[in-house]
Amino acid sequence: MKLRTLTLGLLSASTLAFAAHAESITIATVNNGDMVRMQKLTDDFTAKNPDIQLQWVTLEENVLRERVTTDIATKGGQYDVMTIGTYEVPIWAKQNWLLPLDKLGDDYDVKDIIPAIANGLSVDGKLYAAPFYGESSFVMYRKDLMEKAGLTMPDAPTWDFIKQAAEKMTDRANGVNGVCLRGKAGWGENMAFLTAMSNSFGARWFDENWKPQFDQPEWKNTLQFYVDLMKANGPEGASSNGFNENLALFQQGKCGMWIDATVAASFVSDPKNSTVADKVGYALAPDNGLGKRGNWLWAWSLAIPAGTQKADAAQKFVSWATSKDYLELVASKEGWANVPPGTRSSLYANPEYQKAAPFAKMTLDSINAADPTHPTVKPVPYVGVQFVAIPEFQGLGTTVGQLFSAALAGQTSVDDALKQAQDAATATMTEGGYIQ
Repeated sequence: MKLRTLTLGLLSASTLAFAAHAESITIATVNNGDMVRMQKLTDDFTAKNPDIQLQWVTLEENVLRERVTTDIATKGGQYDVMTIGTYEVPIWAKQNWLLPLDKLGDDYDVKDIIPAIANGLSVDGKLYAAPFYGESSFVMYRKDLMEKAGLTMPDAPTWDFIKQAAEKMTDRANGVNGVCLRGKAGWGENMAFLTAMSNSFGARWFDENWKPQFDQPEWKNTLQFYVDLMKANGPEGASSNGFNENLALFQQGKCGMWIDATVAASFVSDPKNSTVADKVGYALAPDNGLGKRGNWLWAWSLAIPAGTQKADAAQKFVSWATSKDYLELVASKEGWANVPPGTRSSLYANPEYQKAAPFAKMTLDSINAADPTHPTVKPVPYVGVQFVAIPEFQGLGTTVGQLFSAALAGQTSVDDALKQAQDAATATMTEGGYIQ
């Protein structure tokens, strides 16, 4: 008995000693469903890497962006792994704020990453962030309500069709809104949607000489169409709704159509969480016949700040979370339909995924349809579909997003919102030396 007690004591002491020497890395991430699922599956990582402990900081999208941007710009060193997007990666890499991901392992297969996604996360041929999931945007719609309205959703609808369908599908007496769209202010919230939408209306943020374009008719047409559509057929309080709020509304059967991130498809079609899972159809984002659709290109990715003291441990985690093996892990636990989409070509060639995910082809088609180097109908001096890849855009985009959210809420007119956006953009670009 004494010997057993002594042995247990020695084991306990060795376990404590090991824990004391385990390296702890802090991961900042967004509170989207795929990231929440990842946290639940990290026992797999810690079993394979018992010398690494994980600390999580999970934040709402706008807050995450603010925190990680402040931390990396001030060299705060709070995080060892950051969840950032396609906008930040090339800008931060050129500032030497990120480490290149060159130790992901021999079996990681970087070449399997979808080229459109990988290109946005690379600088001079080096990968600076690994995509956890990639996305474009498309139309998710209720097939039953579309049929009830006497309409058939085309694979490639126009905005006029969306308006017509929204009017016929709206049934306020039964709590059904014809369409749900982002209204929450933020450069990555309502402005992601509205900038992509504006491309299909022929609008652009800046002309070839960096002069702001919010005083042009294309932006007036975009914003007026959006505000009118949402006031007539959108949910109450839409100016407060971002991705997660609209996801909840759609899952509860309160939206006839939702135009948003392709990644949402696995959630709206999941019978465990969606009351309309068996009634959802998919179509490309709308256009106006001008040669550009209203869809974006994005990846939520894992990057390692240059200031970390734990780069090797951080790369091990990034490799695990964005690997083919992780996709297999999610599939074994949650089913193939729920694996993080939009990152690897092999996933879209997988018959099991094709069978489980009716949205797979439309997702890949949407990703491949977006062209960050030629995002608009008219020429522009910038790269980016739903953002402008300059450092000033983060602040300016949020300012414009607040103005447009106020217009949706009825706190200001469309004309006033556009005038203030033009003034704010002109001031920002003058101060930044883009225009005289």
